[in-house]
Amino acid sequence: MLVETDDKSGFCFGVQNAVGIAEKALLKGEKVYSLGPIVHNDMEVNRLAGLGLITIDREKFGKLKDCNLLIRAHGEPPSTYLLAEKNNITIIDATCPIVKRLQLRIKNTWLAIRDQKGQIVIYGKQGHDEVVGLLGQTNNEAILISGPEDLSKIDFSGPVSLFSQTTMSRSSYDNIAELIRTGMKRAGISDTDNFLKVHNTICGQVSGREPHLRDFAKKHDIIIFVSGKESSNGKLLYNVCKMVNPETYFVSSPGEIERSWFEGRKTAGICGATSTPKWLIEEIRNLISNF
Repeated sequence: MLVETDDKSGFCFGVQNAVGIAEKALLKGEKVYSLGPIVHNDMEVNRLAGLGLITIDREKFGKLKDCNLLIRAHGEPPSTYLLAEKNNITIIDATCPIVKRLQLRIKNTWLAIRDQKGQIVIYGKQGHDEVVGLLGQTNNEAILISGPEDLSKIDFSGPVSLFSQTTMSRSSYDNIAELIRTGMKRAGISDTDNFLKVHNTICGQVSGREPHLRDFAKKHDIIIFVSGKESSNGKLLYNVCKMVNPETYFVSSPGEIERSWFEGRKTAGICGATSTPKWLIEEIRNLISNF
């Protein structure tokens, strides 16, 4: 059986950068806390825990003082930085540069249009770590849209600046923008191009993986998709593979793989999410090759 790994799978730049920053601090022997899991992959979180990275929740963060705190690639709202300063916490900022720029764009737009009754609308997942940070740039005044069912939150007769969480599906984002245009037209707005400003804020590295994985999944008899169960990007890309190849299996660790899946298969493809470490993909490849 031919076993192929997808060379584009694995950490995106933002996650790779955050892990590198964490490793550099830990290898100095410093005690470092991470506000939430550094990446939505338990295997990688456990590896970094072995190096000394301590993952905490927001409740624990509120009680910390005089220590080092890692801000993950997802970013954080301004309130996190203010509390850290108050409690003499040294910030090790590993926010993805793309997310950092998006936060600044949202903040500047909010400051520019709030006196004109303009609306900041963010397309993203409720409670997602990146979304929490984006909403914080507007003092949580932005409108969060997770799907068409949330569009009733928008005043279609007023101007809208639309942004997206960086890891959302581009086609779904385009659909949301078109539904807002339709709502504006129904509200009597004819010049929707001036009333709706759609900002291109989906990460190109992430969105580019969708068409690539469609082609990769078509090539093989079976696909093993490797991702943490909590990864939004993992769920999205898994479904991309599953739609073109029904013989796609979602696994988070080598122990979840069953040898019987590969009986009679001539080719197997292994791929993963932007939060999946390369070493884990290789570990699974070696296991399957030994079959």
